[in-house]
Amino acid sequence: MPPGPATHLMRAAVIDDVGPASNIYPGRLPHPEPGPDDVPVAVQAVAVNHVDTFVRSGAYPTAMDFPFVVGRDLVGTVTEDARGFVRGETVWCNSMGHHGRQGAAAEHVAVPWRRVYRLPEGVDADTAVAVLHPAATAHLALHRHAGVNNGETVFIGGGAGHVGSAAVVMAAQTSRRVVTSARKEDMDYCLSLGADVALDYRDERFDARLYAAAPDGVDVYLETSGHHDLALATAVLAPRGRIVLMSGMQATPQLPAGALYTKDGSILGFAISNATVDELAEAAAGVNALLADGLIAPRNIEVLDLAETARAHERLEQGAARGTRLVLHP
Repeated sequence: MPPGPATHLMRAAVIDDVGPASNIYPGRLPHPEPGPDDVPVAVQAVAVNHVDTFVRSGAYPTAMDFPFVVGRDLVGTVTEDARGFVRGETVWCNSMGHHGRQGAAAEHVAVPWRRVYRLPEGVDADTAVAVLHPAATAHLALHRHAGVNNGETVFIGGGAGHVGSAAVVMAAQTSRRVVTSARKEDMDYCLSLGADVALDYRDERFDARLYAAAPDGVDVYLETSGHHDLALATAVLAPRGRIVLMSGMQATPQLPAGALYTKDGSILGFAISNATVDELAEAAAGVNALLADGLIAPRNIEVLDLAETARAHERLEQGAARGTRLVLHP
């Protein structure tokens, strides 16, 4: 991507090769040239997600052209009328920086029109961008892959986390009973999101307490923390229950096959990076409804300048941003 005239350069968080967070540097790149199916967007806010670190490091291989702009989620303003979008509209996207698409961490982006969604009026850009990825992930995990139904019991491991908290809110809208696990100091927060029962996962009697909280078994078992105990999951599973695996890339848990198949149970793998544009649009509609009604919001937000992208990636990888969503301003 050769540089153009200085007046057409923009700030961006860039890498020239996959590797550690220190590979990210503040670059100056030409404004992207939108194609006939793209919407040009001036970026207001960008979220920093764990998946961004997987792509940047090469742990999650995907097609990319270097210099590569990192980042997946953005909220911004349409700069020119395109594909039914009008200049000045506030929009969002949660699927840049993957499969050959340049990332979101820049002053300007060209977003494929089928991946652009209007932000509901009155919703703050930082609030929105902080929940887009976890909320869309939770929506697809619960509704598209697990097929959660009214009257079912749902267990959400890691209910105070970004994806977990969104899943608690969503499950509370449809499920008969929502049980979650968290640190003791986060249990009240989980209950405030709509969980019926919050359990301390460090409690020595955690397994027994989970059985007691779900006496008829768990219909949907969603572990967001990456710490998988499939022996417990299959034991507590209700007949025809579903376990959704969506975190813990390096996890190698043992699976008690007999306990699973004798219940007609199933295990589903899910990564939002594999979602189709139609599935993402479905999730976007659900996320927008929650945003419009004020039912979903990040617990904490920390706003950083785009130049701090490398440090933001390092903090995520070091576990130094627990409970806080890191948001970049270009």
